[in-house]
Amino acid sequence: MRPLPSPASSAPSGSAFVASGDITQRVVQGAGGDPGRARRGPFRPGQLVPSRARLEARLLARTFRVVDMLAAAGFALALTLQGHPVAAVLWALVVTAGLRIAGGYAFPRKASLLRHLGGVILALAAAVGAAALPILGSGRGGATAYATLTSAVLVVACLHAVWWTIIARGRAQGHLTPNIVVVGATANAQRLIEAAMRTGEVNVLGVFDDRLDRAPENIMGVPVLGDTTALLDHRIMPYVDRVVIAVASTAQARVRQLVEKLDVLPNPLNLFIDVGGSNEDDAALARIAAGHESDLTGAKSGSKRRALLKRAQDVVVASVGLLVAGPVMLIVALAVKLDSPGPIFFRQRRHGFNNEAILVWKFRSMRHEMADANAARQISANDDRVTKVGKFIRKTSLDELPQLFNVLTGEMSIVGPRPHAIGMKTGGVESAKLVAQYAHRHRMKPGLTGWAAIKGSRGPVDTPESVRLRVALDVEYIERQSFWLDLYVIAMTIPCLLGDRSAVR
Repeated sequence: MRPLPSPASSAPSGSAFVASGDITQRVVQGAGGDPGRARRGPFRPGQLVPSRARLEARLLARTFRVVDMLAAAGFALALTLQGHPVAAVLWALVVTAGLRIAGGYAFPRKASLLRHLGGVILALAAAVGAAALPILGSGRGGATAYATLTSAVLVVACLHAVWWTIIARGRAQGHLTPNIVVVGATANAQRLIEAAMRTGEVNVLGVFDDRLDRAPENIMGVPVLGDTTALLDHRIMPYVDRVVIAVASTAQARVRQLVEKLDVLPNPLNLFIDVGGSNEDDAALARIAAGHESDLTGAKSGSKRRALLKRAQDVVVASVGLLVAGPVMLIVALAVKLDSPGPIFFRQRRHGFNNEAILVWKFRSMRHEMADANAARQISANDDRVTKVGKFIRKTSLDELPQLFNVLTGEMSIVGPRPHAIGMKTGGVESAKLVAQYAHRHRMKPGLTGWAAIKGSRGPVDTPESVRLRVALDVEYIERQSFWLDLYVIAMTIPCLLGDRSAVR
């Protein structure tokens, strides 16, 4: 392994890296911890955001381009009304093409605002020049037309200053740059980190290695946080978009061993190959960051378009659902309040996407003093903890309606695996330990309803067999998920619930 530079020499200026020799201080704190005490590396963003909240710079750039085109069309219309249709067409065509050619939507990570605006001004100058020729040749209305073009230049330039600021702030806050952790404190890991420093394509939050006795304290300032066993339950994982294995490409047996061990993670798993030079390293890292590399676990990688479509479906259905169910929710809230002492809502921490801990809302259906936040005892027939109103709203699933707010905040989806309570037990054993692929159900946001629900797997999972069936159906849904399948599940949910008299809920 090549000599590893010290943190002081390798970390970029402004880095929040803090050196510490105690391995217990290597644990990176979650969003709720004190960031001043956390062991930080040179890539740590200003704040950690869950991977479900990550945005894509390319999608934002396309949105910016649409706004620019609308602005250009508006000024083209003004020129047409002023009697210069040819100038209007030339302006619109040249400014649209020019901004793209000049890299107006590329937003390089290390380019300054002045550099970005320089390319934009060149494109605008070309567009103004093209439009000015027919205006000059017409010999009429020149002053008004030139004033319109000047206004267009100012508006588009200001828009691009706003676009650049949005991208820069999003990256600084961790919304636009994927977070990864590296498995293997090797020379190959150092190559990956060097590529990340050159390109800024990813944030490398930490390194994990089973051979801690031989592992350095950090690589290029990125802390070694523990072994792969620690990785499986590490509190940083809900903020991690990808896990990258960076052992030597010749160690095929070692790669297979790591893939088998890390297959239980909901996070996508990739391999960084140590072949070629720095250009190849940069290109490989860019593919990993964009999600173009194949997932080693064989899971179906969700495209950004499919995720965006699902999110749009969630927002529309949840909004309509709240409008329709609003009066019913008010009646249920009043009934819960009058039926028994205690709060109207019951909140429970459950697993969300990528094992993120989310707070799920329900109407309270149990006696407040007998509430079971950890689901150590699952619901059963004639459960003495359930109130009179609780029996009705559980039977009709009206107690789940407040989860529409979880959908709108992006923590849940309308359709997906049902969220289970953290630490939920089945027969005295933690449910997650009964099925090796249990965490696979967290590769997608949990849902208000789901494939398992309409296939008969509803209510408690109080036997190992019921846990295995639930997980199998959830994984089947994740592999098949589509816009149309979600519509089918939504359509089938109500008749399945009303027709089911046997499930304990």
